[in-house]
Amino acid sequence: MSQASAPKAGENGGLAAALTVLAEEHAALGQLFATFDSRDGRHLVAKALDILHAATGRVIVTGMGKSGHVARKIAATMASTGTPAQFVHPAEASHGDMGMVTSADAVVALSNSGETAELADLITYSRRWCIPLIAITSRRNSTLGNAADVTLALPATGEAGALGLAPTSSTTMMLALGDALALGLLDRKGFSAEDFHQLHPGGKLGQKLLRVADLMHVEKEVPLIAETAPMSQALIEMTSKTFGCVGAVDHKGDLVGIITDGDLRRHMGGDLLAQSVTAVMTAHPLTIATQALAAEAVRIMNEKSITSLFVVDGARPVGIIRLHDCLRAGVA
Repeated sequence: MSQASAPKAGENGGLAAALTVLAEEHAALGQLFATFDSRDGRHLVAKALDILHAATGRVIVTGMGKSGHVARKIAATMASTGTPAQFVHPAEASHGDMGMVTSADAVVALSNSGETAELADLITYSRRWCIPLIAITSRRNSTLGNAADVTLALPATGEAGALGLAPTSSTTMMLALGDALALGLLDRKGFSAEDFHQLHPGGKLGQKLLRVADLMHVEKEVPLIAETAPMSQALIEMTSKTFGCVGAVDHKGDLVGIITDGDLRRHMGGDLLAQSVTAVMTAHPLTIATQALAAEAVRIMNEKSITSLFVVDGARPVGIIRLHDCLRAGVA
C-alpha cells in the first residue's frame, strides 16, 4: 500500500469514538430524565420553577468555563421565551458586576463540581441579600449544592469519551435541564406564538410568524368602490391602485364582491362601462383576517391561483395583501 493511500492515524477509531460519545450522551440524558421524573426530582423541578416564576426582576444565570458557556445559552433561551434573564460572569461579578444582581432577581448557578472558586462571592452575595439561588451541579453536597435553595443534582454518569475528562455529558445535561426550566416557565406564563414573534422579529422564525396585519396595504391604498357605482368608476379605481382587482362595498361599508381582470374579460362588450359594479362583480370573495398568519394568506392565494386577498375585520375591508408582498418578506 502506498503512503498516499494509507489511512490516516486514528481515522477509523475516530469515527467509532465520535459515535460512542453520542451514545454515551444519549444515555446520560436518559438518566437525567429518570432522575427528575421521580417523585423527589419532580418536587425539586417544581420548586425551582416556583422560585423563578416568582422573581419580579431577572433570572441571573452564571457559571465558569464550559459551564459558563452553557449558562449563556440558558440565559438566552429564557430571555427569548418570555423570562427576562441575563448571564453574569462570576469572576467579573467579584470586580463590580455584582451590581447587576438585585434582590428582585433569582440566581441559577452552574458548576459541575460545585466547588468553582469564582462562584464564591456570588454565592455569598445571594445569601447575604436573600436572593434565591438554584444550583445545577453534579455534587449535591458541594459548597454550591449546600448553599442553594434548590439543588438540581445531575446523575453521576461520568464524562463521555475514552479519557472521560472533557466536559461533555455533564454540559449536555446542564443544557437540557436549562431548556426544561426555560420552557417550563414559558408554559406557566402562558407565553403565546404572538409573544414569541414579538421577541423574534428577524430571521426565518420571524418570517414564519408574520401576521397579515404586518404586510397588508391599508387606507387609501385599498381599491374599493360602491356596489352601485358604474363600471367606468370601478375601472379607474382598479387601474390607479395596481392590485389587479377592486372590492365592492355596500351602503354599510361591508365587502360584498370583487372585480378582477378575469371578471372584466368575461363581461367584455360595448356596454361594459355602462354596467353597474353589481352586474360584473363576483360575490362573496375570499378574505382573510388581520391576525391570521401571512403563511395562511400565501396558502390560500396559491391554492386558488390568485395574487391578492382582501383583509377584513368582520365584513368590513381594512386592507389588502398581495402574494408578492409575502414572498418579498420571506413568507413561503
